[in-house]
Amino acid sequence: MVNEKQIVVGSRGSKLALIQTNWVISELKRLNPGYEFRVEKITTKGDKITDAPLSRLGGVGLFTKELEVALIDKKIDIAVHSAKDVPTEIHEELIIGATPRREDPRDVLISSNNATLENLPHGARIGTSSLRRRAQLMAFRPDLRILDLRGNLDTRLRKLETADMEGIILAHAGLLRMNYPGQISQVIPSDIMLPAVGQGSLCIEIRKNDPRIEKIISGMNDPQTRIAVEAERALLARLEGGCQVPIGAYAHIQGDDVHLEAIICSVDGVKAVRDRQSGSVSQAEKTGDELAQRMLENGGMKILNEIREQFQKTINHI
Repeated sequence: MVNEKQIVVGSRGSKLALIQTNWVISELKRLNPGYEFRVEKITTKGDKITDAPLSRLGGVGLFTKELEVALIDKKIDIAVHSAKDVPTEIHEELIIGATPRREDPRDVLISSNNATLENLPHGARIGTSSLRRRAQLMAFRPDLRILDLRGNLDTRLRKLETADMEGIILAHAGLLRMNYPGQISQVIPSDIMLPAVGQGSLCIEIRKNDPRIEKIISGMNDPQTRIAVEAERALLARLEGGCQVPIGAYAHIQGDDVHLEAIICSVDGVKAVRDRQSGSVSQAEKTGDELAQRMLENGGMKILNEIREQFQKTINHI
């Protein structure tokens, strides 16, 4: 017999993913006394392949697909994702049921000698697996040497100590959630590096037409975060961006308006289209869509086509 009071929550097995999931569960317990919540750890394709840059893996849903399959198969009731991992198009049987309050969306530099990006030595080696970070770093400091850095947060922090590099770039939100005790050298300003779409926020994904679970998670939704992330995701959907495309975006709410800023970069950081747009919070997705369209018309389409052609050549040679 099914226990109506037990909710199964799907999560990736990394330390950060479990911290995020357990935080969601603690909030759900507070909001829903009498319910029990159990974590089901699920390994995704992105977790299994750690020796190749994300940009070469291609496809979408590298860190979400297996969780979505478990949702559809009713092996779990809720899936907790980092919003930046969630594809802009999700399975027709699923919905994003709630978007909790966002952490700081910015990126940070952790360097071996506590240097900032401005005063890193010439030719310093910086680790990141993100084309978005790589491109914006190259635009700001073309002399830097960017090295591929994969693995979960703990692994990447260890590699700063053991690998031959002067610094690594990470998401501030992950470090905050892990109560990282070390020294952050610099919280990188958004005029140097715009974050990934959805960075700093979580998505709670559920099955469509599941009123019991919808009610249970409804109190987790933060309206301002939801609106901002919807604007960013609408922009990404129009740009058809994935891990192999350097796109950054950040939206925030002021009063009744959503303000969205975005960038499309060439991989080497030489070419970039950066723009911003504001609109009513009730038209957040329209704001994202319109900004993306204008950026495509103002040179973004050419940059994206060049990146995709290069990416296809790389795939063909593997």
